[in-house]
Amino acid sequence: MMQLTTSLAAAFELTEVGDQVWQARVDETWRGWTGPHGGVIAALTIEVARRASEFDLPVRTLDLRFLRRPRDGFLSLRAVDRPIGRSTRVVEVIAEQEGEAIASASITLGRAGRTEIQERTGRAMPEAPEPEACAIFRLPPEIVPVGAHFEIRPAAGPLPLTGADEASMTAWIALTPAMATDAAALAILADALPPAVFPALTLPLAVPTVALSMHLHTDLADTASPRVLVRTANLSTGGGWSVDDTDIWDDRGHLLATARQSRRVLGRIGA
Repeated sequence: MMQLTTSLAAAFELTEVGDQVWQARVDETWRGWTGPHGGVIAALTIEVARRASEFDLPVRTLDLRFLRRPRDGFLSLRAVDRPIGRSTRVVEVIAEQEGEAIASASITLGRAGRTEIQERTGRAMPEAPEPEACAIFRLPPEIVPVGAHFEIRPAAGPLPLTGADEASMTAWIALTPAMATDAAALAILADALPPAVFPALTLPLAVPTVALSMHLHTDLADTASPRVLVRTANLSTGGGWSVDDTDIWDDRGHLLATARQSRRVLGRIGA
């Protein structure tokens, strides 16, 4: 098993600088296809929400909208904690750069409880070879520097930019350096693979995320492995928009999170 070597706060220099205000730095090594990795921005809003909440509750959902394109460097994150009843809280987080809002997020946290309903999950882990049996796939660092922060081992489906009939990918993924598999890390992992339409293409397109939502299916009290199985599939692409669904399982087959992204299709990268 991979060893824990860093935390999200350390990786992005997350520091409280005022009343419910934090500062973080996303350096150029975390650049994705068209700018700073969207999953990192989402992860930072989750971590800030967790710290801003009056009570230490598990993260249940994330709903994030990008308001303008982020840039490398420092960003400020302001949080407002709103209680809902006795066991649920919603924390609203605004991420800003140079005084302008770049993203707005709403994070729901909620205490676990017992019910009479039998636990179930409607999405079983797909059959996949063991991680060690899967070759490592490396994203080109000259196009996607953030690829150096992921160990990606494709396990099923086509590879990006192969002109395949299927627009989906399945891979074992771990963060490099490793982080605890908490809600924030899952937000990064949910955005680790290229846009799901990429296997159907032969040339890369700029397909930036406009909206990202994520739902947690466990409180992660039973710590999951740092390596997870990620499956992303394109639901639709047309009219300049593309919608992807992503599922994440741990190495024991437990469904950890599901995510959906709405993306703009802007054109060829570098054109």
